[in-house]
Parts: sequence; C-alpha cells; structure tokens
Amino acid sequence: MAQRTRSQQADRIRHLLETEGEAIHATASDFDANRQRAYGATDDLEALRTEARSIKEDAIDRLPDLIDMVRDAVEANGGTVYVADDAADANAYVADVVHTETEEHGIAGSGDTPSVVKSKSMTTEEIDLNDALAADGIEVTETDLGEWVLQVADDTPSHIVGPAMHLSRSEIAELFNERFDPDEPFETAEALTRFARDYLADHIQEADVGITGANFVVADSGTITLVTNEGNARKCAVTPDTHVAIAGIEKLIPTLSDLEPFVDLIAKSATGQSIAQYVTMLSPPTDSPTLDFDDPEEPITAGDEAKTDRDFHLVLLNNGRMDMREDDQLRETLYCIRCGACSNSCANFQSVGGHGFGGETYSGGIATGWEAGVHGQESAAEFNDLCTGCSRCVDACPVKIDIPWINTVVRDRINRSEEPAATDFLVDGLTPDMEDGGLDPGKRFFGNIGTVAKAASATAPVSNWLADADPVRGLLERTLGIDRRRDLPAFQRESLVDWFEKRGGEAASSRRASRAARDTSTDIDREVVLYPDVYTNYVDTDRGKAAVRTLEALGVPVQVPDLPESGRAALSQGMVATADRQASRLYAALAEDLDAGRDVVVVEPSDLAAMHREYERLLPERSFERLRDSSYEICECVYGLLENGADPSALSTGDGAEPVTYHSHCQQRTLDLEAPTIAVLERCGYAPETTSAECCGMAGSFGYKHEYYELSMDVGERLAEQVDGAKTVVASGTSCGDQLEGLLERDVPHPIELLAPGYRL
Repeated sequence: MAQRTRSQQADRIRHLLETEGEAIHATASDFDANRQRAYGATDDLEALRTEARSIKEDAIDRLPDLIDMVRDAVEANGGTVYVADDAADANAYVADVVHTETEEHGIAGSGDTPSVVKSKSMTTEEIDLNDALAADGIEVTETDLGEWVLQVADDTPSHIVGPAMHLSRSEIAELFNERFDPDEPFETAEALTRFARDYLADHIQEADVGITGANFVVADSGTITLVTNEGNARKCAVTPDTHVAIAGIEKLIPTLSDLEPFVDLIAKSATGQSIAQYVTMLSPPTDSPTLDFDDPEEPITAGDEAKTDRDFHLVLLNNGRMDMREDDQLRETLYCIRCGACSNSCANFQSVGGHGFGGETYSGGIATGWEAGVHGQESAAEFNDLCTGCSRCVDACPVKIDIPWINTVVRDRINRSEEPAATDFLVDGLTPDMEDGGLDPGKRFFGNIGTVAKAASATAPVSNWLADADPVRGLLERTLGIDRRRDLPAFQRESLVDWFEKRGGEAASSRRASRAARDTSTDIDREVVLYPDVYTNYVDTDRGKAAVRTLEALGVPVQVPDLPESGRAALSQGMVATADRQASRLYAALAEDLDAGRDVVVVEPSDLAAMHREYERLLPERSFERLRDSSYEICECVYGLLENGADPSALSTGDGAEPVTYHSHCQQRTLDLEAPTIAVLERCGYAPETTSAECCGMAGSFGYKHEYYELSMDVGERLAEQVDGAKTVVASGTSCGDQLEGLLERDVPHPIELLAPGYRL
C-alpha cells in the first residue's frame, strides 16, 4: 500500500476538516471534558488505574495459561472455545457455525437466507467479518445504533466508541429518509431512534445467530462481560438460539474479582459516565430459555431443558497478538481496553477523527500499536505522524499505557523500513544522527535541528534573510515539506551560552546571587545549571536571559554551559538511536554537576519531559533516576525557591489583580507542572487565568510541515479564540508561543519573562 504524498495527505486532511471536523470535535471534546470531570470526582482514581494496569500486565504474562483455563471453563458449561490464528480462520469458523446451526434447526426468519445480528465489536471490524459472512450468503445486521447507521451508509467507523461520531443528526436523517422513504420524514433524534429500535428489534427476533464482542472475558469462569449504553448486546446474546462471542485473546483476565477496576473505569474513561447504562455478565450458554416469538402465549420456562437448547461459541482471535506479546515495545498495546480516551483527549483527533487519524480498523493514539501489530507497519504509516507526542493521552488512559512511546517506536521502525534514496550519499556522514539511509529528508532536517540552529545562528542575520526569500521558501517546501505559509524562527547571532559568558559566566553570576541574597536577607543554598535547549539558546534567548536574571535575583548562582541536545527533536521524528546517543551524551556532560548536588533547570517543557519520561527507556535506571530527581522546569524551580524563603519582591510583581492569561504546554500538564507556574504568578501579584484548550496545534515541527499546516491552524485557532482579547498572554512552550504569536499577531512571552526583574506590562 503506497503512502500518500504530502499534497495528497494535505488534501485529505483539508477534506476531513471541512466535512467531518465540526461533528467530531463537538462529540470528542465533550467526551473528554466529561472524562476529566469523572476522573476528578473519583477519589481513588490513581489506585484504580494502577490496579487495572497490574491486572493486565499479569494477564498478558499468563496468556497461554488463561487460554487453557477459559477453554476448560466454557466447555464445562457446555460451550465451545475456538482460537483463531488470523482473520480468515476466524471468519471461516463463524460462517461454519451459522451454516451448521441453520442446517440443524432451520432458518428462523421468513426468508431463505441465514441471518446474523451483531453488537458493536472492533474485533469483528478488524477481521472484516461482515463482508466475509455476506460473501458466504449470510445476512448481517448491526444492532448498535451508530454501527447500523454506518452499515446503511456503507461507511466505516471514525471512533472506537462512537463509530458514527463524524455524522450529524441532519445527515443521518437525510440518509434514513432516502433509504427507507418513511410516511413522515425523519427530523428529530427521537424519531430516528424510535424507528431504529423497532427496525432492529424485528431483525433480532428473526435472527438465527447472535454475535457479540466482549469487553472482558473471565478465564476461570468463562464469564463474558458486555458494556454498552443501548442494551442491544445482551439482546444479541440471549435472543437467538446461538451466541458467538468474538474477542481478541488480550481480553482475557484471570478472575471475576479482577473485573472490578475495569467496570469502574471503562465508562468514566470512554464517555465520562459514572457507569455504563448496561453492564452484562454472562457465563454462556446461559440459563435463559429460548424464545418463541411466533407464539407469545407460550409460557417462558427456564431450567435444564431450556439450557440445552442454547449453543455458545467463544472465538478467541490471535491475528498477530502473540507476536505483539513477545515484542517489548508493542506489548503495552495489549493492555488497551478500547475506551477511546486517547482519541478524545487528542487535539488532532478532535479535528479530523478516525478517518484521518486511523488505519484499516483502529483510530486514535493507540491505533498505531494496534495497526502495526495486526495489519502491519504500512497501515500505521498512513497516520502515525499525526501523533505529536504531546502526551495528553497518558493521563487519559485508564491503564497508563505510554501511547506516545509506542508511536515513537513504530515511527522509528517505519523510518528504518524505507529504501535508501539515490541522494542519501549527499548527507551520509555529514549529519550527526545515527539513522540509516531512506529517512525522509524533512524528518532528518528536524531531527538534526540543533545542528541547523547552530549554523543558522553563526551566520545570522544573513541566514534569516535567506530563509525568508520566496525562492528559498519554495525550495524548502518542495524538498523538506516546510510550508511556505508558516513564519520561520529568527535566529540570534549571539547565543544564550555566548551571552552568559560575555557577562562574566559562573563567577559573575555567583557574585550577583550573593549580593541579591544579602539585599533580601535570604539564605538559599542552591546552585543551578540552566539547560540551554536549542530554541532558548539560538532563537528566543530573551527567555533564557530572563531565567538567569530571575534565579540570580532570588539568590541562586547559575551556570549556562554549552550542553548536548536532549534528544527531544530526534524522538519527535522517530529517530530513537539518535535520541539514545544524545541522552547518553547529555547525562555524561551533567554527571559532575549532579555529583555536586546542583539543580538542572529547564526552560522548554518538552526537553524536561524527555528527561523525566523517555530517558527511562534510554538511560540506565540509576542514571535516569538521578537526572529526573535533580531536574526542574524553570517556574517549578522558582516556586520551590519562594516556598523556601526567597523574596518575591526581587522580581517583577503585579498589584494582586493584574490579569494574565496563561497557556500551559501539553507535556508540562502531563508532568503536573501547570500548578507551580500558576502559584508563582499569584505569589508575584498576578491573577492568572488558564486555557482549557488541549494543545496549541504547533507541536514542534508538526506545524511547519506542509501536509499538516491546515490541521495545525485548526487546532491553534481554538486556542486563539480562548485568549483573544486578553491584555497579557504568556505561554510556557516554544511551540505554544510561536503559534499564538502568529495567530494573535502580538508578542506572547514565557512566564519567566513576566517575572524577571525589570519587566513591565
């Protein structure tokens, strides 16, 4: 499957923004807001999430044993378990069950075609069960309202939980009016759902076989758990004489008691409900009697005779899952409970939905792992770059899956699967990365942005003039995919490191800090190494200078050494080997300072996030822990100093009610570092108001890329609308500030610039 070109991808995204974006954003953002409220109202949330993850880890570890266990339990109850190797195997087995049942008992409906009713199941979407059964002469009817709408429309799901999320009520009404030609046109949601209920009830009554998925399968009892809001799944399970449940092998959990945290979490994380409308637990074949709808006067009786009339088949699907289990990087994907929280929390998904941010079956952040595991890397490659690594999904996931890392690893594998280009020899040996040939030139450029920035700074302002020239912008768009509509950073001739050395370096900083401590009668026994990230060192040096002046004013001496890159840029492009080397080099350069007890203070939140999150996978455990425990975001550091006796009057302060609108960087929120900045602003006499927008949309290199420009702006405009009209707007992240400055056409400083001595609103 050939990947789309940049222009094709840009056209695709533009089309989705225009046709589906409004409906997707309305529902997905509402689900996410509800989830946040539900999570906030759950006192033991973190304990539940930790417990759920632990159960899934244990279940995947024990998976072969659990398969044997559930087989014994289901067979002891009178059912059958079939483990399907792949999609074709599963489809053939289900088709055989349907034909066997109808041959033995006759066709239940008035026609001569075997019929099946289904509840919503992403696993059956994965194996294209409907098409396979139809090709085998079996009629299939979806009974979930959203899935049935898509079946009528011959469309595909755009969301794991809300499959028809991309369609508005008026579009559905138009579809139904055209397809069913009612006496009175459908106009209201009530009329549509009443018609659907009656139509689907007739099909359920006449079905030969009912097919469901399973949210969870309890291994020791064979209990199937179905979580729905419509009740259709339980009807499909118990109305026809034969019930087939199809589930991935990862849905197995050991015991009934293990269900508790999942039942508590799944509705909260999916839609923000305290609990789903219907939680059905069956240990089929069930004791419920078969029903004779043709003879409603016949008494309904239960007992052994009724039980023997029923047939149950549990189809457990492998389809690459065992290989995922053995893959250290993809294994976490199997912990997924298919709640869709990662999709709802993702700003990019909220704009384009699963038809853009998804593969053959799965959508949203976790889709990269699923698609790579069950359909192959080519499917994942179609949308993988839509994950910007913002990490908003990390706090949303009920089982704490590190979804951004899975996306990074798959991106790395996709990069390495590309064939070297004929021109690769031009950069081989000239770039400092550790990547093989075949890497997309745009990714290689952004992954080596530190080298680019150093060269551009050394040749500024000429480099800035050249970069803004129309012919150069056209060349950059054609070769590197950098959209010509996006303003480029202006590189400073004097880097932050050079500025710091020219003003006297560490010795002069120590003198300034000592003098400030005497003047304010404070005694803060701390020393700081300020990390000069690429942007702070070569582009926005003002925020770095503000950080230095602020720390010195609070009595803390500062060093600003010339340090290696953190690896954040390389990670964003899926260049894991390069990031690994950069992380090791940075740790080695800081080891002596860590030994001396100095704090490492970081201005750019994404670099701090690399040190606090991804370095766990790149450095030895002890090295990672030392750097994590000694590194701080700049406003977090200032907060700590003020809490320990530093005098805020040494900084630029407000009158106690000075309004400031503050946008926190995505990864800063994931690290729980929004609160310290708010507290510092309040302590210094400002009245901060925070934004609720999930993301700025710029996301480092993402917003520069031609194929994603419209999407980046769509996300950014939602944020700009929130802050438009505010007197003062500050933003913690590089990307956030750049995006807002472009949209608002005004300066958007870092909060530390507002606090630094001498700043005036």
